[in-house]
This record gives sequence, structure tokens and C-alpha cells, in this order.
Amino acid sequence: MRKAWWIGGVAVLALLGVAGAYAVSKQRAKKDDKPPEVTLEFTAQEVVTPTMAALATQIEFSGPLVAPQTATVRAKAGGTLLTLTVAEGSRVKAGQVLATIDPTEMATRMAERVAMVESARAAAAQAERTHANNQRLADQQFISTTALDQSRAALDTARAQERAARAQMDTVRAASRDTRIAAPIAGIVAKRHAVAGEKVSAEQNIVTIVDLSTLELAGTVGTHEVSQLSPGAAVQVKVEGVEAPVVGKIARIAPAAEPGTRSIGVTIELPNRKEMLRAGQYALARVELADPQQRLTVPATAVGNAAGQDHVWLIENGVLARRAVTVGRRDEREGRVELLNGVAAGSQVLAARFDNLREGGKALVVAKKSMASSASGPAAK
Repeated sequence: MRKAWWIGGVAVLALLGVAGAYAVSKQRAKKDDKPPEVTLEFTAQEVVTPTMAALATQIEFSGPLVAPQTATVRAKAGGTLLTLTVAEGSRVKAGQVLATIDPTEMATRMAERVAMVESARAAAAQAERTHANNQRLADQQFISTTALDQSRAALDTARAQERAARAQMDTVRAASRDTRIAAPIAGIVAKRHAVAGEKVSAEQNIVTIVDLSTLELAGTVGTHEVSQLSPGAAVQVKVEGVEAPVVGKIARIAPAAEPGTRSIGVTIELPNRKEMLRAGQYALARVELADPQQRLTVPATAVGNAAGQDHVWLIENGVLARRAVTVGRRDEREGRVELLNGVAAGSQVLAARFDNLREGGKALVVAKKSMASSASGPAAK
């Protein structure tokens, strides 16, 4: 019996040894089947070194073009509009007669005022004779002093009425000259507000004239930007429908910010001697501001953002490292941004954003990147 138990124990131990050996060999086979870690390869064009550079900034604002030299011509006298010789789009000169008003009514009013002047003159002459007689009677003490004072007051009143009548006659005479409506400025008729044969009143709009030789663009900038602007500074203005930008200058800067918006008005003046531009066209103004200092910069495509935090990817000692950075000034035209911290001057920074990057993954810079070991490509912005 003892020999049988001994033989059975040896058999069990042999079976356990075989099972253990099989498990170890299976685990080794699994380890051997695990693929080796891939090393990402980047070309020299995909890796940049931060450089010191000046970053010019831009201030932009937009709006419609307006013509500051715009005049609305009004009738100075009422009456029937006999002629209106210009139409919309007509070019006129300063002083050119644009329309005439029927002078018949003005002539009638003028005759009325002349008659009133004659009546007032006769009344004043009569009051003067009466006062002279009363003065002689007062000297002989035939009338009282009170009667003489009343006579003098009547004379003063008659003379004042004569002056008032003459003033009214002069007003009508001046208005009679206003039956001819002339252009106050040279320009183009933008709109007609009346037609020939229409009954117009004093101060009624007749035509609007626009001088297109100089146009303006009014916009607003933030209070933190206005200190960088000054009157006379050159401005590039892109006008809709015009391929080449137009060079203008800052004409005026508002002295105070607008309540509620904390923005300050800026007016750009645009020369338009050939009248290629028109009032109402939409325009975008761009002011270039030079940078007085050198800054540590990288391409804007190198900076990514996740959860509100800007970051870049570096290659350090053959592995990928993700670094949080703080972005400063931007130059949209050159496509570069300033890094205030997080990256040293000699670092190797990935110039574009790639998918599937892993912190600590192996990476190296090669002359030509192979398809099998490359990153998955630039990510969509």
C-alpha cells in the first residue's frame, strides 16, 4: 500500500509540473506576440524651433462708406415749382441753377408790402405835422404838456410802423430772389424730392447733392486699442467690389467712449478723386501696428487647445511631451503667435496639430518620413 501511494504522489507531481510548464510557455508566447512600440517620425518641416521676432498687430473695424460733403437743397420760398432741370445721377456745378419757382405769388406779395410801406410813410408824415403843430401850441401854452407828450408818442409809433413795413418789404424782396434754386456745392444729384409742377413750401427739400471726391468710413475700436492710434496714420481699406485695397488715413478720433459699449469712434478718410467708390459700399479698415520688441514665437498651427488650455507638443530626448503654454500677441497675417511661458527657445515643437499623439510616445525627426511610422496627419482646426 505504501508503495502504491508513493507511486501515485510521484504521478501527481509530474502532472502538475507539466501543467506549470505549459502555462509558462503560453505566457511567453503571448509576450512574444505583442507588437513592438511604434516610433513616430516627423520631417524637418513638421518640427520648428521657437524664434524671436516682432509681431505686428492689426486693428480692424468695418461699416458703410459715407459722403461727408452732402447737401440737401431746400426751397427758400413757397410756390409752384416751374422747372427742375436735373435728374438723379446728374453732375452739377456750384452755383448752377437747378430749379425755378413761379414768381407770380412773390410779385403779388411784393406789391402788397410796397403799399404797406407807402401807407406807413403817409401815417408817419401826418403824425409829424400834428406833433409840430402841437409843439407850437404848447410853446404858446394853448395845450397841456400831457397832450404834447401824447403827440410825441404817436409820432414815434408811426415812425416805428414805417420801419417795420420797410423791413417786411425787404424780406419779401429777398425771398423773390430765392425763386431761382442754385446748387451750393459741386457733385452728383443723389435724389430728387420734388417734381416740376408741384406746389412747394418754404424749406421743403428739392434735391440732394453728394460730393464723392472724399468718402469716410466710421467705426469703433476698444478703449484698450485707441491709445495705439493717432490722426493721420495710414489705413488699408478693403471695399466690397474693389479688388485692390484703398489707402486712407485716420481723420478723427472721438474724445470719449460711447456709454454702454466702452468703444471709441474712429473716422477714416478715403480719397476718391476718380469716383470709383460710392457712398453706401461696405468696407473693412485694417490698421497695421508695428511691434517695438522681439518676442518668442511659433507658428499659430503649433498651438492647440483642450478644455480651455493652450498647449504645444515637444520632442524631448526622443519622446513626445505635452506642454501647457500661455499665448500672447498674435500676427494673423504671418500666422505666428507669442508664447509667454511653457517653452524654451531651443525646444523642438511640432509645427502642426496631429491626431493620436500620446504623452511619452517615442518620436524622432527624419529627413523623409515613412508612411508606416508617421503620425496620423494634421488634425482639422
